[in-house]
Amino acid sequence: MSHKNLQEAIKAAKNPVNMLRNSQIGPYAFPVVPSEFTNWRDEQRSWRETCALFDQSHHMTDLYVEGPDALKVFSDLGINTFNNFRVDTAKQFVACSHDGYVIGDAILFHLEPNKFNLVGRPPALNWVQFHVETGAYNAKTERDERSFVNKTGGRKVYRYQVQGPNAAKVMEKATGKPMPDIKFFNMNTVTIGGSKVRALRHGMVGQPGWELFGPWGEGDAVRDALMEAGKAFGIKKVGARTYPTSTLESGWIPSPVPAVYTGSKMQAYREWLAGTSYEAMASLGGSFVSKKIEDYYLTPYDLGYGSFVKFDHEFVGRKALEKHAKNPPRQKVTLAWNGDDVQKALGTLFSAGRNVSKYIDLPLANYATLPFDKVTKGSKQIGVSTYTGYSFNERSMLSLAVVDAKHAKPGTQVTLYWGEEDGGTTKPTVERHKQTKIRATVGPVPYGDTARTAYRPK
Repeated sequence: MSHKNLQEAIKAAKNPVNMLRNSQIGPYAFPVVPSEFTNWRDEQRSWRETCALFDQSHHMTDLYVEGPDALKVFSDLGINTFNNFRVDTAKQFVACSHDGYVIGDAILFHLEPNKFNLVGRPPALNWVQFHVETGAYNAKTERDERSFVNKTGGRKVYRYQVQGPNAAKVMEKATGKPMPDIKFFNMNTVTIGGSKVRALRHGMVGQPGWELFGPWGEGDAVRDALMEAGKAFGIKKVGARTYPTSTLESGWIPSPVPAVYTGSKMQAYREWLAGTSYEAMASLGGSFVSKKIEDYYLTPYDLGYGSFVKFDHEFVGRKALEKHAKNPPRQKVTLAWNGDDVQKALGTLFSAGRNVSKYIDLPLANYATLPFDKVTKGSKQIGVSTYTGYSFNERSMLSLAVVDAKHAKPGTQVTLYWGEEDGGTTKPTVERHKQTKIRATVGPVPYGDTARTAYRPK
């Protein structure tokens, strides 16, 4: 049964947790791009050893905001500072609820005076669009949906990333000149394949890199020119099966539960969100179970965004965040899963009987849009694991987790519960299985040595 809006969907389900845990939608979609161009192991190696070309043209939504009040919209909603936010710069925009919990984050590009583009998963974009449409702002929005929703086959712009130790050589060959020495998250314009291309200095996997975008119709020529220039430098296209695992090494948690399902101040927004919105359709999965959706909410400090929070302006959630900031109780970490335990879980596939563990898909093991697994120390729960996959570069199953600060020291031994309770929920991605324990070792974020030393170069 379809519902008019999110508020109606929650009312029908009686509890947002029930609604999300039994959603029939699987993990977040990475459409159109082929699953693999070669094989996911070599594609993962490319961003660590040579050069990777990511096609980001299809899985993210773009929200263009333009007008005299466009910057004020983002300042009113974002935890970030907007002092000196100039044209040809970008930042990771983070929006919170009135209670100081994260709704979503996305990359905000300052394209022209009074013109911005917010790019990412829908929650942060929906929140911004709602305020532009319902608030007293002199601004307008234009939305370009991700290809999972937009079935036309086209977008306003293509979007690629060139990442890896040889990325600078590839870019110099493709542009025919040395790349300008620009700071992290600054942009300039280059020419590739005869087309003008906007280039954002980026380092998504802790390696030198650029995000490139331009008019949709020029995308094929730009991509072909990059591949031709990269032949001598080991460039590889990265498929949709491999791309989402890059965040395991960079440490970005893509899928916090949007903090929109509760609170009287959020009701108007829930009534604005369609019954088919991301927030209404997303699936919640994993071994962490609570009847209270608030127990799934995360603060900017939980997600490692504490340095983004600037109390130099008024914004939604500021008062609550001032309290959260005094003593953040949790910290983001990487969990390296015990290889013997992973092998044992996979080995149950070849055993008779019903004691089969939840399947661990490779390289990305997420089976819900919003993965949440229980992490314990001894008999006490100390946190949640939120995103899981395998890194061939690290030869390890890794997951991004949020744990109590006193257990966040690298080397700490913890236990992760893999699989759902009572044989599993009704999600189509969940086969009948037995929940199992996986030992894990706490590690830093980002996890790889290169990422830790090279991320966000000056």
